[in-house]
Amino acid sequence: MSLASMTGFARAQGVAGAYGWAWELKSVNAKGLDLRLRLPPGWDAVEAALRVSAARMLVRGNISATLDVTRNGAAPAVRVNEEVLAAVLATFRSIAKRIDAQPPSLDGILGLKGVIEIVEAEESEEERRQAEQAAVKGFEQALAELVAARQREGEALARVLMQRIEQIAKLTAAAEASPARKPAAIRARLAEQLRAILDTGEKFDSDRLHQEAMLLAAKADVREEIDRLAAHVEAARELIGTGGAVGRRLDFLAQEFNREANTLCAKANDVTLTAIGLDLKAVVDQFREQVQNLE
Repeated sequence: MSLASMTGFARAQGVAGAYGWAWELKSVNAKGLDLRLRLPPGWDAVEAALRVSAARMLVRGNISATLDVTRNGAAPAVRVNEEVLAAVLATFRSIAKRIDAQPPSLDGILGLKGVIEIVEAEESEEERRQAEQAAVKGFEQALAELVAARQREGEALARVLMQRIEQIAKLTAAAEASPARKPAAIRARLAEQLRAILDTGEKFDSDRLHQEAMLLAAKADVREEIDRLAAHVEAARELIGTGGAVGRRLDFLAQEFNREANTLCAKANDVTLTAIGLDLKAVVDQFREQVQNLE
């Protein structure tokens, strides 16, 4: 299973009887799955089925789904508004009793506003039900295209993430091999610091100095940080190789990478080791930024 991005775009359209439908789906990053539907008035009946389909095919992402519906091929109906016609005729008769005038013509009456109405042909319940089913299937089709688009981008992200992981691995190896973290180098630096203190001429407790030296030596050892970084590298490689919805787990690893890099920089008592730690932090930031896009 490959990785999937949370960003993508898809369209789908079709016809069902007199209805034409078109879906447009947009997906961006989110902590969970958030489906935002924009449906035409009167089409709320399909919402439950749409949410079930989205939950089945997606894990994370902010999904905006818009449905456009048109009704074509249904001939409009011409209808006489009987109430308006009756009122018009009654008015004509009332006026005719008071003045001498020609009786109204048929075309004159029909030309009056409101007497003739042009309305859409009534839809049958079966026709509407079939259109709703077609729209739900169309949504699933658009979802499939969206998933495919997110997977294509996820494959590209996987390559970038593996590059960052390999950089982290190389920097970890460089920290491991750094002469600055060798016991002899640490002892030499501590001895130099102790000589500088003793040269001040003040009297110090030798036992206390020994304890402080041991404490400083322990703090300067980055063995644990290097081991944890190596373990995190292997875990990240496995997650990326396994694929699926691993974005949250990789984000947690990115936080752990950053924690170890910060500790390494804090413990470093050599310019070279500090530079490695700073480079490591920069690569970890790049790694985490890309992880934010993963499902």
